[in-house]
Amino acid sequence: MLYFMGVDNGGTTIKAAIFDQTGNEIASASQNTPLLVPCEGFNERDMNTLWKTTAAVIQNAIQKSGLAPSDIAGVGCTGHGKGLYLWGKDNKPAYHAVASTDRRGAPYVERWYADGTAAQAEALALQPVVETQPVAILAWMKEHHPEVIQNTRWIFEAKDYIRFMLTGRAMAEVTDYSGTCLMNLNTKKFDRDLLRLFDLEEVFDALPPLCQSYELCGIVTEEAAKDTGLAPGTPVCGGMFDIDACAIALDVSTPNRLCMITGTWSINEYIAEKPVPTGSSTHNSLFCIPGYYLIEESSPTSSGNLEWFIKHFVPGAGDPGVDKKALYREIDREVAALPPEESSILFLPFLYGTYNEKCTSSAFVGMTNFHTRTHMLRAIFEGVCFSHLHHIEALLAHRDPPDAIRMAGGATNSDVWVQMFADVVGTPIEVVKTKEPGALGCAMAAAIAAGVYPDYQTAAEHMTKVSGAIYPNKENTEIYQRKYARFCRLIALLSQQ
Repeated sequence: MLYFMGVDNGGTTIKAAIFDQTGNEIASASQNTPLLVPCEGFNERDMNTLWKTTAAVIQNAIQKSGLAPSDIAGVGCTGHGKGLYLWGKDNKPAYHAVASTDRRGAPYVERWYADGTAAQAEALALQPVVETQPVAILAWMKEHHPEVIQNTRWIFEAKDYIRFMLTGRAMAEVTDYSGTCLMNLNTKKFDRDLLRLFDLEEVFDALPPLCQSYELCGIVTEEAAKDTGLAPGTPVCGGMFDIDACAIALDVSTPNRLCMITGTWSINEYIAEKPVPTGSSTHNSLFCIPGYYLIEESSPTSSGNLEWFIKHFVPGAGDPGVDKKALYREIDREVAALPPEESSILFLPFLYGTYNEKCTSSAFVGMTNFHTRTHMLRAIFEGVCFSHLHHIEALLAHRDPPDAIRMAGGATNSDVWVQMFADVVGTPIEVVKTKEPGALGCAMAAAIAAGVYPDYQTAAEHMTKVSGAIYPNKENTEIYQRKYARFCRLIALLSQQ
């Protein structure tokens, strides 16, 4: 039996998981990463701390597995997209990592849309220009810290930085970089003309060589082996953007499937042979299966909102030794015990960002002295579902409805929430039987790089396990449709402010 490791640097947590070649999880480990918030709208991480934490998580997963390091036949990395990780010419981080929830680039995006730059860029990048993309953050950096731009040797995305630390080789894997507005998706290459539109032509030479997700991109160095516990010489593949990793772990390998991923970000996506027209909120990027585009609707409006509420308003949630599984079971019981028709509070899940640029703040709306924590928890569950539904509706403007939607992420740990998603969207939900879909997806890439499987479709046949469908309750669907209409009207009213 061969074993493969997936390393997932998410928006809030670093995970490493080891799988066998049939997709069974052997062991996993995780650790939260400290977020630095130097001022409102700025979200950063210390890159040295990020690597040390990742190395410790990898080492912990190996120890838990009981395997010898040499038993691991390959490693794949995934991570959040967008944001910015700069490596300096002095062989050190050139700046703190900028997270995918950072909003410092917003004024530049606003200006680019006003002066026509964004429209010209969309014709090349085939996607909207957004504040969390490297181009917006680089524009801020050029204005406020030009010395950082001058010192930058490599422009990385999250997982490409981790792969660089593992192998010492700088590579730019296409799925991640195709969502950055740094690539021309017509030519599938980095484009000086595109950078010139943003007045960023000087960073072109800091873009690493492009590679595919399943390509062998280096081996674990002696130094990285000491840090991580991996065997020196272990193959490391290109890996992929976490939305691709989750999609491939859910076997979204054909255009008829659609999936939702519930994490810090609400990710909703399918694949197609042609990109969708630009000029909307829907993003095109290159999928990990060559010849396909990933069609995506997303915003940072998903289950991370619940984590925030638990952290700040559930007594004892942060205590050492707290039984988190029991805590979440109690929350599920609270929400399930309150019928949807008996709770009128609306929650806007915009704590970390929004999908509506004119409605940027989170809120509980409709509260009185009658309402309790239970009403607020149900409102959070519903608000997150409504955000996903908003994105699903946008995707269905470009394709036919699916027979079922595959789902992964934090919300799948709650049967109550999964049923609510089915009721709200009005479509059966299929849950993939893995706790770490991002890690599984890039472990599948490592298995292809190792020659175990010839392609992602074959890897998914052997490594993806799907539960039976959860069907919507039609009565609840009607209730949620009325609530969703109120939710949309509220956002429209707030957008007029």
